Amino acid sequence: MSEKDASLIGHITEVTGSQLTATLLGDAEGFQSSVRLGMEEISVGQIGSNVAVRSKGILLLAQVTRMWSTPNAADPRILDRHIDLLPLGEIGKDGGFTRGVARFPVVGAEVHLVTAGQLEALFDRYRTSGLDLGRLSNRPELKVYLDPTTLFNRHLAILGQSGSGKSWTVTSLLQRTVAALPHAHIILLDVHGEYGWRDSDGRLHSAFPSDMAKHLDAYELEIPYWLLSYGELVDLLIDRKDPNASVQMSFMREALFALRKKANADLALSQLSVDSPVYFNIKELFLQFKKANEQLVDFGKEKGPLYGAFDEFLVRFQAMYNDARYDFLFKPKKRLSSASLVELLEDFVGLSKPQRPINIIDLSGVPADVRPLISAQIGRLAFEFNYWNPRRHEFPIVLVCEEAHQYIPRETDTAHQGTRKVIERIAKEGRKYAIGLCVVSQRPLELSETVLSQCGNFICLRITNPDDQRYIQRLMPEGEKGLADTLVSLRRGEAIVLGEATPLPTRFQVYAPDPTPASNDAPLAKSWRRGVPDFDAASIVDHWWRQKRSHH
Repeated sequence: MSEKDASLIGHITEVTGSQLTATLLGDAEGFQSSVRLGMEEISVGQIGSNVAVRSKGILLLAQVTRMWSTPNAADPRILDRHIDLLPLGEIGKDGGFTRGVARFPVVGAEVHLVTAGQLEALFDRYRTSGLDLGRLSNRPELKVYLDPTTLFNRHLAILGQSGSGKSWTVTSLLQRTVAALPHAHIILLDVHGEYGWRDSDGRLHSAFPSDMAKHLDAYELEIPYWLLSYGELVDLLIDRKDPNASVQMSFMREALFALRKKANADLALSQLSVDSPVYFNIKELFLQFKKANEQLVDFGKEKGPLYGAFDEFLVRFQAMYNDARYDFLFKPKKRLSSASLVELLEDFVGLSKPQRPINIIDLSGVPADVRPLISAQIGRLAFEFNYWNPRRHEFPIVLVCEEAHQYIPRETDTAHQGTRKVIERIAKEGRKYAIGLCVVSQRPLELSETVLSQCGNFICLRITNPDDQRYIQRLMPEGEKGLADTLVSLRRGEAIVLGEATPLPTRFQVYAPDPTPASNDAPLAKSWRRGVPDFDAASIVDHWWRQKRSHH
């Protein structure tokens, strides 16, 4: 018997535009639950496995998405076995794989098992990149290779519910990317301090080797108020629900432009705008609002046109300005001139000494209400850096946004309009300026649809929420929507990768990162069994007062 005959497992019985159905060989025809081809033992009908469909010069690669049985029409005591297939693409005469299906097979077409060698050949053109992220779930002997250029240039979304292995996957991906591409430029926004943390003795622990990553605390880095655009300052200082919000916004635009111009007259900037990243004195902005709010005309007999319109603004501003948690934003100690922008950019794009391919910006200590603003600000500065960089193609940057749904919400969320638009601009225009985006989220339904729709690659971990599943399904390429049904069955650290960076949608087990991030579940049973007799509540209060977190 030839290998081709041995690999035959059934025939196509139904064809639609998005799915094929096949009936497997019956017991009388020699059905086997597994078939030996060469040195391989291959299961028949395994969910997620790949098969080849042959039909008069057409060779399709398809994935098994369902298996079931029905009573045989001639003898109900016999069961006929059926499988649903998701067509992935066509295999040419040269063995090359092309995504999508131009010609569909006819009823009666043969369905064959695919050997490891045939699957491995599909990844050949990606193998030279050296970026392999894991192994096929149903063929552990096969490595999964991704094309890093397409993966990051066309943007990437890593999606999965809490506990599915997102931080594990991000760490493994970045570790392997830098191992293959040691001169990478990656900015990682660490919202929870998972990728770098200090223990109770103050020692820094990292999810990356010391020569691979540099950790920057947002407080020490100082991202001052004057770098914020007009829209970001509106998000920060003005309550859009205030009846006087529109008046406050108009006044701020005029006052902000005048103050930026006044403080930078020596720079002779003819193109200065209200959004220019140049220094201005925020106390003067406050005093202008205060003066207009208290202005009296006609020798004090009449209230001015803006009298009392800024009451809410002034209260909100003073509350934030006097809160020590916001000092890194409102009261910078080293970013006191427009010229200090150079050093700041060098710090977080990786040009300052010592240079590292990964720059981790720890936002865990930043107050939650301004964390989205600071995150988007970092994204905007990275974008602007390469937008004005004539050698941008020699300096591609990737921005990794952890917990992205917190600051890149859907359009129905009005809380962070300015910050959302910043990241959406990167999603829409970043590829032209060598800025790649990697968004990481456990709630894709709350994430900007504009951003997700611009992602050309997805790494999807376990998702059991039906609403999130349907949302992801809508974003998937037409021929791959059926894969969303398998998200609920993924194990921890197991993912489906699809998009332009992989030759075919692939279910794989992510390599374990080394070191690992601080994202493991608390050992509840162990802790509750042993107890902690010498627990020090005073030290916790001290951390709280000083706004200093640590991990143990």
